[in-house]
Amino acid sequence: MKSEVIVVGGGIGGLTVAALLAARGVDVALFERQSQVGGCVTQFEHLGQSFDPTFGLFSGWQAGGVWERVFSQLPAAPPKVAKLSPNYVVRLPDGNDVPVSQDLAEMEQTVADTFSNCADEAIQFFRAAHDSRADLESLAKTSENFRTFIDAQLSFLAQQAIDTAEPSRLIEAIKRATGQLWEIDGRPQSLADTLAHSFKQSGGHLRLNSAVLRLAYDSNLTPDGIDLLSGERVTATRAIISNLTVWDTYGKLVGISRTPPAISAQLKQMNARGVYQIFMLLDESAVANLPARRIVLASRETDTHMLLNVGSASHKSGSTGKRAATLTTFTEVDDWFAFHQDTTWHEEQDQAMLEKIWARLHAAAPEIAGGAEVFETATPQTYYEALRRKMGMIGSPTPTLGDSRTHLNELFLVGDTAAQTIGLAGVGEQAAALARILLD
Repeated sequence: MKSEVIVVGGGIGGLTVAALLAARGVDVALFERQSQVGGCVTQFEHLGQSFDPTFGLFSGWQAGGVWERVFSQLPAAPPKVAKLSPNYVVRLPDGNDVPVSQDLAEMEQTVADTFSNCADEAIQFFRAAHDSRADLESLAKTSENFRTFIDAQLSFLAQQAIDTAEPSRLIEAIKRATGQLWEIDGRPQSLADTLAHSFKQSGGHLRLNSAVLRLAYDSNLTPDGIDLLSGERVTATRAIISNLTVWDTYGKLVGISRTPPAISAQLKQMNARGVYQIFMLLDESAVANLPARRIVLASRETDTHMLLNVGSASHKSGSTGKRAATLTTFTEVDDWFAFHQDTTWHEEQDQAMLEKIWARLHAAAPEIAGGAEVFETATPQTYYEALRRKMGMIGSPTPTLGDSRTHLNELFLVGDTAAQTIGLAGVGEQAAALARILLD
């Protein structure tokens, strides 16, 4: 088999660049090892139930935003989206709820009322961020309560902590928090499915259940295709695009022996975190008592913030009538891998973590009371086994490469570990930019 462009991986980045190229008449083949597309946004399905693995907070859907620009070039209509109002609620450790709004005047009044003992400094910090400046001096003068408020949002919007966040990420997170956010009808899985449909509609070749083993090289040691795990070789005449993580692109596709030492050293310095998630079913009475369907549950303890994402009314269990919800907190990936121990070790750690997080949830959100039922959990091992991401790491690493290009002229990167900005919108922007490069 021969194509102009090969895309390895059917996450949002790979699907977006593939759909854009195919819509312009480029012969593209996309290979995905799973039985469905989506990558990290793929719905978690178990025993007839489905859950959204994301935070449910999406940007870039405004007029002129990345998704309008992408779909203006595609034959398929975009999925429906709905504006969030408020974007979400941050519940402080004292139980006080702080709605985060895209109305800046309203947001400033909320900050002044909630953090009256440092209102001037807090507002000055917000205004500086919206002017693309990181006013760390004003932030340092705010109260512990306000810094906890910011730290909890940074955890999920930038995957960084307030004490170590890069100023650019701090600014980006604040702008995103107080910009317009949306939820996607059908969850982000519908975005992946729509992009895949558009890709095929434009003549693209989508091959599911097709694991890629490595790059294939010609007699001049130039990459000219891929070898599949099945033994098949597919050649590319223009480019190969990897939607794998940056670590897996070099470690698996390129190969450790073919990776330049400088890049190997850079990869060793890059790190990302994993997530621990509880997929649950909530009684409608419990949902009705919550201040919003997306709640950031802030904690004074470092790295223990949680985010509750409750599905819309359309995401009820047909058998129980309960609402699907996902609780997410971050965890160090190294804690979840013990390669010389049996699975009992992982099960015990999972159970201990579940009990700990479940207790924290009930303490932070007592209104759910007995209205929540644990359905299943996910750990970094879960994400490694499902997606083959190195150590189950999720999201943007620190530091980032921030570039689609590699040391090989024929190989390009796309996805959350290579995008310059965070979230699906950042991945979409990078994919659109890469498509323009390849079309020029």
